[in-house]
Amino acid sequence: MSERSIEPVCKTATGIPGFDSIARGGVPAGRTTLVAGTPGSGKTVFAGQFLAAGILDEQTPGVFVTCEESPADLRRNLQAFGWPVEEWEASGWWTFVDASPDIDQEPQETGAYDLGGLIARVFGAVQRSGATRLAIDSLGAMFSRFPDVRQVRWDLFRIAGQMKRLGITTVMTAEREAEYGLVARHGVEEFVADNVVILRNILEAETRRRTVEILKFRGTNHQKGEYPFTILPESGVVAIPLSAMELTQRSSELRITSGNADLDRMCGGGFYRDSIVLASGATGTGKTLMATEFIAGGLAVGERCLLFAFEESRDQLIRNARGWDVQYEPAEARGDLQIHCEYPESAGLEDHLIRIKQAIDTFRPHRIALDSLTALERVATPRGFREFVIALTSFTKDRETAGLFTASTPSLMGGSSVTEAHISTLTDSIILLRYVEMAGEVRRGLTVLKMRGAAHEKSIRQFRIDHRGMHIGDPFRGIEGILEGHPNRIIDSPSAAGREPRSSHYHE
Repeated sequence: MSERSIEPVCKTATGIPGFDSIARGGVPAGRTTLVAGTPGSGKTVFAGQFLAAGILDEQTPGVFVTCEESPADLRRNLQAFGWPVEEWEASGWWTFVDASPDIDQEPQETGAYDLGGLIARVFGAVQRSGATRLAIDSLGAMFSRFPDVRQVRWDLFRIAGQMKRLGITTVMTAEREAEYGLVARHGVEEFVADNVVILRNILEAETRRRTVEILKFRGTNHQKGEYPFTILPESGVVAIPLSAMELTQRSSELRITSGNADLDRMCGGGFYRDSIVLASGATGTGKTLMATEFIAGGLAVGERCLLFAFEESRDQLIRNARGWDVQYEPAEARGDLQIHCEYPESAGLEDHLIRIKQAIDTFRPHRIALDSLTALERVATPRGFREFVIALTSFTKDRETAGLFTASTPSLMGGSSVTEAHISTLTDSIILLRYVEMAGEVRRGLTVLKMRGAAHEKSIRQFRIDHRGMHIGDPFRGIEGILEGHPNRIIDSPSAAGREPRSSHYHE
């Protein structure tokens, strides 16, 4: 007996960047999806963007049922995202069904009632416009005005059933009272819908972090768990599908210069074209200089370079580079270099990530430098920062772009940092810069701690910085504990043959 074939559930793309990847194609077509969230989580924007994407991407009309805000308010609010709702109304692409309360009329209860009139208006608007997408915002407003929960639930079933028979893909929004707990305020909304999406706007350590989670899709699969998202003025909801990313990047055998010939030799011939390099050290050890030489090395061979700075202004970067005999302004004039400077606190971490990705896709650089990751860590939760690093490194490698990121250690003499812990396993190479106290003076040391896929020098070399940049010299001899921030001199004794050499703290 042959098994009966099961027809797969078709998906309708929402047009929301990143979300369709999490949803593996979009929301199930011809079904009802509940989008639930606390106030300010982005439910109305999600619903409006769902209709706007249908018009812009598929040239399909949509109907928006507003139960809370007036159509006039929604037109103004959605216009801010670049969606010309009023023009779409005039041309028949967008239809409002106004079920918002009349603020000039006091509510009166006159007996039994149902939503039959509203259902008829929605059905008529869908038929007249030929809409294939419907948004209802929000169910909570219906429950607050009609106290009979059983009747409202039944009427919602009627709306969902009629839309399903017509093949209309519907998005309904509902409010939650807490970020975790009941799916929706009245506890029945999720049972009306085939699918449930939850938007969260969590406050952690004085930082807001938005996430989206697909709780259920009936009859089809989707990515599990919470994913960060942001709301941008120019584009609306943008999700960041971290675990939906795949390790399919190609690996290049091509070597590029670090911008310093001595460091290239320590790395066995330079960095790989698609590698991510972390330069870690205390303040003043030369991390910004290393980023400057990395950019200069690319400009010298005609490569396009992007520099992202989160601690210094453009003029300060240009002045510092000029002090090391690197000229940024001619490269900017040629169009080979772009410099982006922002304070980390100017936006959320997800916003910074989206802007960085947009700059990379627009400029299409051969190499990027980011100075510094530690500054961005200030505006993020530990989980949010790690997600940012994963997304950034994955995106950069997918574009086969070389990247050098800097990170600061918490103490002058080195030691591990939170930033290192977050990014060390995600980078291809790690270069440590350290202060070393010797003979009453502070010197600098450099080592290539890790370099995937290639042999590299293991020694810790001294280096100095002058007006011409970084000069790497001889290895430290007879000293241990440099990377730990506690350098000791190894003392060899002729009479101690066969024994381990003694060590003492180096205080010459």
